[in-house]
Amino acid sequence: MTISNAGRRILTTESGAPVADNQNSLSAGVGGPLLIQDQQLLEKLARFNRERIPERVVHARGAGAYGRFTVTADVTAYTRAAFLSEVGKTTETFIRFSTVAGNLGSTDAVRDPRGFALRFYTEQGNYDLVGNNTPVFFIRDPSKFPDFIHSQKRDPHTGTVEPENVFDFWSHSPEALHQVTYLFGDRGIPAGFRHMHGFGSHTYQWVNAAGEVFWVKYHFLTDQGIENLTDEEAAAVAGRSADSHQQDLFQAIDRGEFPSWRLSVQVMPAAEAATYRFNPFDLTKVWPHADYPLLEVGKLTLDRNPENVFADVEQAAFNPNNFVPGIGASPDKMLQGRLFAYADAQRYRLGVNHTRLDVNRPHATEAVNYGRDGAMRFDDNGGHRAKNYEPNSFDGPIQTGEPLAAGSEVAGLVGTYETVEHAEDSDYVQAGNLYRLMSEDERARLAYNLAAPLSRITRHDIVDRFIGHLRLADPGYGDRVEAAVKAERA
Repeated sequence: MTISNAGRRILTTESGAPVADNQNSLSAGVGGPLLIQDQQLLEKLARFNRERIPERVVHARGAGAYGRFTVTADVTAYTRAAFLSEVGKTTETFIRFSTVAGNLGSTDAVRDPRGFALRFYTEQGNYDLVGNNTPVFFIRDPSKFPDFIHSQKRDPHTGTVEPENVFDFWSHSPEALHQVTYLFGDRGIPAGFRHMHGFGSHTYQWVNAAGEVFWVKYHFLTDQGIENLTDEEAAAVAGRSADSHQQDLFQAIDRGEFPSWRLSVQVMPAAEAATYRFNPFDLTKVWPHADYPLLEVGKLTLDRNPENVFADVEQAAFNPNNFVPGIGASPDKMLQGRLFAYADAQRYRLGVNHTRLDVNRPHATEAVNYGRDGAMRFDDNGGHRAKNYEPNSFDGPIQTGEPLAAGSEVAGLVGTYETVEHAEDSDYVQAGNLYRLMSEDERARLAYNLAAPLSRITRHDIVDRFIGHLRLADPGYGDRVEAAVKAERA
């Protein structure tokens, strides 16, 4: 056992090496992409992906549907992606909605973010957009993700979700405050998957035919209108049916009431990113619409239920690294971590050949590569095309030499860095702005929703630290929650 000067044990890797930084991932320079040599990050994510068998560690409970995406506006000035190349063009899609923290046997009507994972079966291969029903998230660095989820899951001693763990983590992670304000506000419990927005949440890269680079954020706005549940309404709904959201989606499609969403994007020219007032690659921040207005792209419509839930919904394996020409990643640290973690989790959960399952294989084109063998290989394994190496002299598939997206310039020493702060970056500014946008009734419900779990925490230092963060966002926010906690305890 290694003891630090402060008397606390030193955190180590699985091999016993001391961990220098458990809060920030290793990057190429201050704002550069993350590095595969970061042992702590890869070890944490790979181990985290293997903690549960057989269900997903997160997003275990879900529902899905097939549909179509139709382009309704010309966006060729920003991207050369073929499926977005002309107005009226339609692409087959599959979507999986989910809750995040609950297990497969939990209920739909709970206070939790909702996954919004969308696959486009394009003629250039599958494009996966893996987002949520909120435009931000709790953390900005993937090295904190396993710790965050552990704080939200069942306590290893009590076997139940403990508010003390939940708020202890948040009280030590003020960047979570923006998302916490969303989660405990009115939109924390959607009435159903049809009645919520969807967001790509991360920043992505678009590249046009001329090679010009833009940073974009995706917004799917529901045509059904926003509808939410209070805690009391959600308890009543969950008591009647654990599958309320899944049933609502299935039954609506079954009776021909096809839900739809309008896709718009915010577009930032690449040159503006360095001087923008908020770090555009920080997942805990939004880009105010006054700075970058929404631009119309198209319409998503869901019109077909899966024939078999296990085959399609449970075996659906999304990967945010599935890009198509004209679309790519950004230096968003959380996105960079997910580019590895999702594919790794799917290979563990479903096996190395999961990409050949019908729901996961390309529908508009063919996957042609040198992948062979592995567990559950259920096709001809390449057949008589026996060569499984490249380059070769036998007319095997070859590379194009054309990158899908544009490269990003990086500079600086390899190291762990906190996210670069821009002029107005703060963990409190946008959370306070969101609070001040709420009506008085919304603020009262927000305070009540937060006070309910906070009042059950016996460690008052955790509560005081968390409320201190609320006050830094807005003094009235902290005062209102503190008063609500005292009322709950009285």
